[in-house]
Amino acid sequence: MNWYESIRNDWNKIVDYVEYCNSEIKDAKQDIKVKDGRRIEQHCAELPGIVEHRYGQLQEVEAILEYFNVELRKEKSKQFKQYLENYNRDLKSRDVEKYVDGEASVVDLCLIINEIALIRNKFLGIHKAIEQKSWMLSHITKLRTAGIDDATL
Repeated sequence: MNWYESIRNDWNKIVDYVEYCNSEIKDAKQDIKVKDGRRIEQHCAELPGIVEHRYGQLQEVEAILEYFNVELRKEKSKQFKQYLENYNRDLKSRDVEKYVDGEASVVDLCLIINEIALIRNKFLGIHKAIEQKSWMLSHITKLRTAGIDDATL
């Protein structure tokens, strides 16, 4: 499913997306594990597909996060303009910024952005762990080259 397009068309899908991402993060933690009894070749053969899949998910999270950052800037601009044009007294820019930051629509967008940023950070952690797994498998392969032929994990 293309979550980016779905969320752009209907912001209510963000709840489903968060649930989806949390289940994917749970599954991704299984990808990181080095399972006992499997040959190094099996782990190495799976690794490129895992990296491609999880990196693609990370990029989608990044795109959604950027989309909401753009929406936040747009909403802040709209609110800023409204305060400057329609407020009964003259306001300084700093005062307007404080009022705009307290608007419900701006706060809601900030909370959505925070939730998506948390998901992004979790996916970044998964990506780092996959890099470590790759590094470890590479070094085990070098040990095998040095004469340890029957190494299993």
